[in-house]
Amino acid sequence: MIQHSRLQGPVDFDLHGRVGIRLVDAAPGDARAVAAQLGPLRSTLNREPDIVIRFVDRIAHASRLRYLGVDDAAFTDDAFLVLKSKHKVKARVMIPFQDIGGRCEIVCESGLPAVPLLIPILNLTALTRGAVPLHASAFVCDGTGVLVTGWSKGGKTEALLAFMSRGAEYLGDEWIYLDPDTQRMFGIPQPIRLWDWHLRQLHQYRQRIGWGKRGRLRVLRAAAGVGRGLTEGSWPGMPARALDRVQALVQRQTHVDVAPERLFGPCGTAPRPMDRVFLLASAAGEEVRAEPIDTAEIARRMVYSVLYELESFMSYYHMFRFAFPGSTNDTIDTTEQRLRAALQRSLEGRPAHCIYHPYPMCIASLYDAMRPLI
Repeated sequence: MIQHSRLQGPVDFDLHGRVGIRLVDAAPGDARAVAAQLGPLRSTLNREPDIVIRFVDRIAHASRLRYLGVDDAAFTDDAFLVLKSKHKVKARVMIPFQDIGGRCEIVCESGLPAVPLLIPILNLTALTRGAVPLHASAFVCDGTGVLVTGWSKGGKTEALLAFMSRGAEYLGDEWIYLDPDTQRMFGIPQPIRLWDWHLRQLHQYRQRIGWGKRGRLRVLRAAAGVGRGLTEGSWPGMPARALDRVQALVQRQTHVDVAPERLFGPCGTAPRPMDRVFLLASAAGEEVRAEPIDTAEIARRMVYSVLYELESFMSYYHMFRFAFPGSTNDTIDTTEQRLRAALQRSLEGRPAHCIYHPYPMCIASLYDAMRPLI
């Protein structure tokens, strides 16, 4: 068993006073892994944390493990363990699903690349504390706060890149939190996923991603070119369908994850007003067009986007319920109803448009379509 050196004292993170997270007995690598998930939210808490993550070298359990799936999860007489972390790395993390939404203590073995399910747990806790999680990006354009939301691959990151390349102020990508009482928003500065086709259009960002990541993209681009040549030609003994699968696999890897401050410089995290709302969606055809839309419809749709992003978390919750059928969690069980009401309040009264576009698109065309509406 590897024994990790521990940091002296706790390490705290604070989501704008809504959710406090405290790491206890973290090794330096553990603190870096959580910081990579949460961004620059390090701040000493002057209150009790909502989520405690306690790190140990090895989780002890008094009774034997019973497994669910093939190394997916396990349970003892009184504990539930998640057995996979980021990139399916083997893990042992004790998560008390019955406590999520209230005060919750997670026990995690040191050395993992990420704490599994941390962002969903943070989001559900935020919802109980009056901050509504939304799958979105956000920025400030000439003093106007802009929220861009939609389904996965709907164009949220591309819209953010379009405006950031024209001097906008970054607020967040991936997860944005809304305050229904003030209609203000804030985000977590998490790494941005840049695809090779993004960088072909936005040359100013290519030099900012680092030599190693640029080299990785060059290798993948070359591999994709070889794959296209083989697919269009012939390779005796290699079925065309197998070549297509290889080509698709390579294409799915042609991206890099980059910290936003590396692309845009220092990124503020202070809440800003939400003045305009856009719902982005890909559509057939080459045209980019804008249509007015009621925010109530956006709220109704985006409930299901957030629930979709929770599907992996919910699969583990269902395993937990299988292991402990007498245990329930009202916070999790009523997520849909609470999200619907909170999103309606958060977005109400704001000017809103739906932007339809091809995918992939000309990123500048999103700016051209959206800028006159801001």
